[in-house]
Amino acid sequence: MINKTIFRKAENLHQQLTDELEKIERENSSSLRISELSLFKIDEAIKKLKALIVNFEFECAADEIYFFKNVKPLFTSKFIYHSKVIKILMYKPAAGEEAQRSYFTKEIEKLTTYYTENAEFYSYYRRDATFLDQKYFRRRMYDLKMALPSGLYDYDEGFTTSHDIKIAHIISNEYLEAYLLNAMNNVGQFHVGNTFKFPLVWSSSKVSLVELLYALHQTRCFNGGNIEFSEIVKATEKLFEIDLGNSYKTIGEIKSRKNGRTKFLQSLNDNLNQLFIDGDE
Repeated sequence: MINKTIFRKAENLHQQLTDELEKIERENSSSLRISELSLFKIDEAIKKLKALIVNFEFECAADEIYFFKNVKPLFTSKFIYHSKVIKILMYKPAAGEEAQRSYFTKEIEKLTTYYTENAEFYSYYRRDATFLDQKYFRRRMYDLKMALPSGLYDYDEGFTTSHDIKIAHIISNEYLEAYLLNAMNNVGQFHVGNTFKFPLVWSSSKVSLVELLYALHQTRCFNGGNIEFSEIVKATEKLFEIDLGNSYKTIGEIKSRKNGRTKFLQSLNDNLNQLFIDGDE
């Protein structure tokens, strides 16, 4: 029962964090500013999560493993992701399309290098293997014969296992790769000029717009389905003069919603149905 309470609190904390990060993206167009503000919120959430867990003794090993394998990385991966985005943007070449593409390519190569260096654990994680979970995801149970993080002794052993940080890096790298590919595609893109001003302004959230675009893309509503989603996003950004940020990361967050993944689409459906019902009365 106590474990269920802890997991419920962690789930509520993650949902609150997700809502706050979505709000930041709605209210800011600068990727750098979004990541800076997001880091503060994520840091606050991780501190609250740590306060729940650091002195908590799980009732069984399975619950402890589940927390450090599936729950904590949801928070720490976001912190790693936004930290890396800030660093990437700070050192990005200010001008030159070729220089910028080369820069983003090298950043993607770093992700490939990390994958190569951790291929064995990647395989373990992707296969949903469990035979080493007792050593990987329980506190104070690490095996010195295994490859361990160099800074393991600097971590708080009440809130750290030997490999939960590796899962956080895997999740973060997936989002970061999508971000970098999107950034490469956007190099050299131009916005609508003064010769034409589109009369409509998107006034709902950016997350909602990405959700709508992705649904239309999956239903093959554009070019008979013969178009990349990134091209749809770029065209929409140009039309509305809006920066949708890392749309693939947004889709990942939509997929991870616990309740009502397609909140915006459901809202559209409910509002339209209600309009028809009111008209019939």
